[in-house]
Amino acid sequence: MMQNDELARFGVSIPNELLAQFDTMIHNQGYHNRSEAIRDLIRKSLLQPSQFPESQMVAGTIVMVYDHHVSELPISLTELQHDYHHQIISTMHIHLNHHQCLEILVVRGEMRRLRELSDHIRVLKGILYTELSVTHIDIKEHE
Repeated sequence: MMQNDELARFGVSIPNELLAQFDTMIHNQGYHNRSEAIRDLIRKSLLQPSQFPESQMVAGTIVMVYDHHVSELPISLTELQHDYHHQIISTMHIHLNHHQCLEILVVRGEMRRLRELSDHIRVLKGILYTELSVTHIDIKEHE
């Protein structure tokens, strides 16, 4: 939080059991108070890919888990990555076990292109999990 940001206080009604679970979770994560945890939850919710217009420039990751023994899947993934090479900054490939791989694509570009890439990956046979996560919004500086 910026030093010159004004703070607003507000009340929240929440069932006692849910609050107890939240308090336990934030304590285990090292938060010193609920306000810090709630601020982080709000920031995270504002970075959901569905929140951005198609033309918004963003950066983030596409995480996927797949069965590399599925015929042609590794070739299809490589071809897709070449098709989107302007949006893919870096990749990391991890062998989880004999059949499954975890791959992380660090991406940057228009939201439309990143969603498109993520959707193309998601529907490939052998893909077990795909998630697009936005971690940065490119805001044009006013000159």
